[in-house]
Amino acid sequence: MKVLMIGLGGIGQRHVRNLRAVLGDQVDILAYRVLKRPEVLTEKLKPELGSSLEEKYRIAVFEDLGEALAQAPDVAFICNPNNLHIPAAIAAAEAGCHLFVEKPLSHNLEGIEELCRVVEKRNLVALVAYQMRFHPCLLRVKALLEQARVGRILAVRAEVGEHMPSWHTYEDYRQLYASRRDLGGGVILSQIHEMDYLYWLFGLPSRVFALGGHRSGLDIDVEDTASILMDCSGVPVHLHQDYLQRPPVRTLGVVGDEGKILVDFRAPKITVFDGMGTVVESDSFEGFEPNHVFIEELRHFLACIEGSQKPRVSLRDGAQSVRMALAALESLETGHVVELR
Repeated sequence: MKVLMIGLGGIGQRHVRNLRAVLGDQVDILAYRVLKRPEVLTEKLKPELGSSLEEKYRIAVFEDLGEALAQAPDVAFICNPNNLHIPAAIAAAEAGCHLFVEKPLSHNLEGIEELCRVVEKRNLVALVAYQMRFHPCLLRVKALLEQARVGRILAVRAEVGEHMPSWHTYEDYRQLYASRRDLGGGVILSQIHEMDYLYWLFGLPSRVFALGGHRSGLDIDVEDTASILMDCSGVPVHLHQDYLQRPPVRTLGVVGDEGKILVDFRAPKITVFDGMGTVVESDSFEGFEPNHVFIEELRHFLACIEGSQKPRVSLRDGAQSVRMALAALESLETGHVVELR
């Protein structure tokens, strides 16, 4: 298999490491690079001194996308900034590449339908990379909801918060795509995993209302805090996102009329209570490694290419979370409730 990496920042390098771990010498890796930052990053996003990215992972680098696509790669990993995802994905699809597109699918809806048409016309596999869908806690929540273990759902609250300047200590946080409006950044789009899994669990909201904005001293031109209320078939779903919290937090709470589910994704731990408040299930997933979800996501993508599975997050699924994010951004700007359906 020949894989083209479009972007080799932190997430691109993670996928390269995992490709080598899963496929070894059975994969040839190419890369289209513009910035060509020299750092070789560890799994903890720390620079590995004295290493060459090209030599360490045996990567052939190209400065022109057309030249890279002329090498006839089988697969393209779209790992460049949000605002560049769709043009790169369309070019790769037109060249016959299966697509692994990092989240979010894009920073707006322009070009998404065209990309879908190209992928469908050429019968290609396309997966949007929401690795949270492979998290054991979330998989258990999905099963519990399908079994109606906590009865009728009354309310949902999800929270994700982390200190953005601590993400990549080897570079200036002000240059990250997540901190720049021109690259499709901002906390709503950058932390869009929660919107995807909330859509997966509870469906597309009909109405969205958001408060927040740039509320900290961070030197960025995008929102760093958002508190979003969504109407999912009458169920109030509250999502809080921020770039500010230390220590970081990532949680989910589901309240039903016959119990509740509490999840700490970072622990990770899931606790289920019955209607009397008694713990009826508790699992701490000992031995869980954060890279596990990325490996499982990669294995799933490879199985989709082989034809034994269907993409867990299709392009059209990925477009739904973008719609939710754009509705939240519109509400944040206008102060109005935004109708989504």
